[in-house]
Amino acid sequence: MTDWNDGAMRINKFLSAMGYCSRREADRLIEEGKVKVDGVRAELGTLVEPGMKVTVKEELVGTLEDASGQKTVLLAVNKPAGIVCTTTDNDRAPNIVDMVDYPTRVYPVGRLDKDSEGLMLMTNRGDLVNEILRASNVHEKEYLVRVDKALTEGFVDKMRRGVHLDELQVTTRPCKVIVKDKTSFIIVLTQGLNRQIRRMCEALGFHVISLKRIRIMNIRLGNLKPGTWRNVTAEELRELENSLKKSESSRAGRTGSAGSSTGTGSAGSSTGTGSAGSRGAGSSAGRTGGTGSRSTGSSSTAKAGAKKTGAGKPVSAADQRRTENYKTRQKEYFRAKSEAAGKAAGGSKTGGRAAGKSGAGRTSGVKKSAAGGRPAARGRKADHGTGKRG
Repeated sequence: MTDWNDGAMRINKFLSAMGYCSRREADRLIEEGKVKVDGVRAELGTLVEPGMKVTVKEELVGTLEDASGQKTVLLAVNKPAGIVCTTTDNDRAPNIVDMVDYPTRVYPVGRLDKDSEGLMLMTNRGDLVNEILRASNVHEKEYLVRVDKALTEGFVDKMRRGVHLDELQVTTRPCKVIVKDKTSFIIVLTQGLNRQIRRMCEALGFHVISLKRIRIMNIRLGNLKPGTWRNVTAEELRELENSLKKSESSRAGRTGSAGSSTGTGSAGSSTGTGSAGSRGAGSSAGRTGGTGSRSTGSSSTAKAGAKKTGAGKPVSAADQRRTENYKTRQKEYFRAKSEAAGKAAGGSKTGGRAAGKSGAGRTSGVKKSAAGGRPAARGRKADHGTGKRG
């Protein structure tokens, strides 16, 4: 196991590593006061050290030594419609953990809608869950879908190119769509938005009648009957782990490239050194604020950059709205600043003409000779924030 810190492990990672629940679910249990370490109520960030006993709801989960010596369990499950993918008892419907009834604790990798059926993976390894679900790793999941009316070329084309989902304020990634018959198709997604396929179809005027997941990465549902499960083979697990390692390396490379390219590309515009004569490089900075340039030191800008480059964690709809609001306010600020500078420059030009006719000295606008005739040599333009000569 990784995620060790001087021989200790964070409590949420420990519960995940023990196969008790996901880290998110662990955080919820910790906040509700249901987790204890050596009899003391745990807090978010509590470290579990060797020899310490961890309990949840007064039941022993284990020790750090147990977590480090666990054997990998990975199950392929055919979830029937009507079963929920949760480890809590909040939903009165039957849940997949009880349905599988595995002798040691395992929990689902992601979710599948209650009304949907098909392949679910269940494991006792938190690191597998995190890597498979990481959106930036663009892992493929394949589904067989049947809708309520005949497919059209327009529908298929829009599904392939991506559909804007108003409820989530996001446009789905381009994906593969293969028509099977008049009302059925196969779709391969690389992201896992909430009820994504159903939302995509509804946005285009279609209603999903049935939805079955038939593949997650290299693991296929095959002929597994509904309500049954099998152990993933050693070869399947090895191929899965190799794919996860490649994805991790590729993601690290993309993050490094994004940092080097955005760290210099818009530095000039962001620091107010745009082209001479530009009315305020601030406007340019506003336009380039979404590139994620690290030279600006803006955390909001960096978030926007992460969204566009695909680096880091997936961006939620709320984060996207905050980023867009920030960019809009930034543009409005710089536009107002530029307009104010323009008005000031206009006033300077008027003053310059009057001073020229009366023999008065120079102004910061267009300069006139004492005779009020042709313009004198160009001087420094009014300061619009460019830091350059006109």
